[in-house]
Amino acid sequence: MEDVAVVILNYNGRAMLQNFLPTVLQHSLGYKVIVADNASTDDSVAFMQTHFSEVECIQMLVNKGFAGGYNEALAQVKAKYYILLNSDVEVTENWISPVIQEMKANNWVAAQPKILAQKQKTHFEYAGAAGGFLDKWGYAFCRGRIFDTAEIDENQYNTNLEIFWATGACLFIDSAVYHKMGGLDEDFFAHMEEIDLCWRLQNAGFKIGYVAQSTVYHVGGATLHKSNPFKTFLNFRNSLWMMTKNLPDNQLYKTLFVRLCLDGVAAMQFLAKGNWGDFKAVFNAHMAFYGKFFNMLAKRKLIQKAENKIETIYPKSIIVEYFLKKKTKFKGLNWL
Repeated sequence: MEDVAVVILNYNGRAMLQNFLPTVLQHSLGYKVIVADNASTDDSVAFMQTHFSEVECIQMLVNKGFAGGYNEALAQVKAKYYILLNSDVEVTENWISPVIQEMKANNWVAAQPKILAQKQKTHFEYAGAAGGFLDKWGYAFCRGRIFDTAEIDENQYNTNLEIFWATGACLFIDSAVYHKMGGLDEDFFAHMEEIDLCWRLQNAGFKIGYVAQSTVYHVGGATLHKSNPFKTFLNFRNSLWMMTKNLPDNQLYKTLFVRLCLDGVAAMQFLAKGNWGDFKAVFNAHMAFYGKFFNMLAKRKLIQKAENKIETIYPKSIIVEYFLKKKTKFKGLNWL
């Protein structure tokens, strides 16, 4: 049995731990299961001590977000492979070994299982689905989920393959590589930090995969619901930071310019719908992007750039394909 540590980052997730930790323990026998508490203000730690005293609990004094929380916790965990698992994930029998086996067989340093919606188990889940990708303008989408259209799982994506990003909801990663790459970028705080890490991995020549023989169910939005303007802010800001750090030199400024314009269109759509919170979130995201632009350029200099084109970047605009050409399913893109 491989040396694997399942690490659940918890923040005020007592209810999620109560609901899903028993299943994690049941289906992870022989593996280490650790809960890293990100300075929760609820009774999560007391609940753990009372009901799951056998589970190691790492307690952080300050909430550093998803990225900082995991970096601090994983610095204290010794294992060959880490599984970063959200507290709102229901795992299934034999969910670990197929992924590890495929990582070893394909020389992947990171991977994810099939992610279905816990509240609608017939459908793929927003954050990950059957593997993540990025389009030419930096928009993230998934095999099985494009924008808000989540497909029914009819085994159409049961082929294992190389992907661009693996979801942070259930991220398998080689621990040595995680630390070599500097872990997750703590400036991001939360959202898209796993995509940034996966991009850095590929720039360094590593590969990431999707494994259909393992399935988990994700609630999603347990800590920050998608309707929250703060989530909008994080997604828009972090996407721009991620591109600034990772794009090839000959694409950087053109891609950023187009993306800033497209963000402006999105902001106007929020405004037209009366979503003032999201409109202001996009504006604030751009201000934050400009405020740390030179800081991100400095980080960029430390990132190895891929010598060859990354084949898992979709060469077209997913916005055009989805909204104008009405291609709402991944298979309709006729790609990969």
